[in-house]
Amino acid sequence: MSNALVPVKTDESHGELIQLVSFNLDQEEYGVDVLKVREIIRMPTVTRVPNTPHYVEGVINLRGKVIPIISMRKKFGLGEVENDKQTRIMVMDVDGELMGFIVDAVSEVIRISGSEIQPSPAVVASGIDQECIAGVINQTERLLVLLDLEKMFSQDERRIFGSL
Repeated sequence: MSNALVPVKTDESHGELIQLVSFNLDQEEYGVDVLKVREIIRMPTVTRVPNTPHYVEGVINLRGKVIPIISMRKKFGLGEVENDKQTRIMVMDVDGELMGFIVDAVSEVIRISGSEIQPSPAVVASGIDQECIAGVINQTERLLVLLDLEKMFSQDERRIFGSL
């Protein structure tokens, strides 16, 4: 028996249009599903929390909700830079929990065909866990790494975020 509420993926899904929010980190371009992004905000004051992983900058209060803030640069093992006027926090839904991700800049919303997503290469640089890369989009003048946020953190890491 099939559940009508769960979409069934078929080979036809390769032709469907997908919207992504693209952002920059260390001069590389990444993308996430636009439906995961709740909002994009400027850098507020972040309250530090002791005994958290090195990539957790702390927490912010966003309209009464405490949200953990993750440095994407630290998570991916990239060099740290000073925040500037382009630095943003992308507040995203990760498995039903809101989390903020610090990125160098948010570029644009792009529309691509599902057929444009290629599998990620076997060897990935920049310290990014292979599992969190959903694919690579190769367009004429740019290469965009598509991230799967649900696979970015282990169960232990998620428990830590839940207790913040």
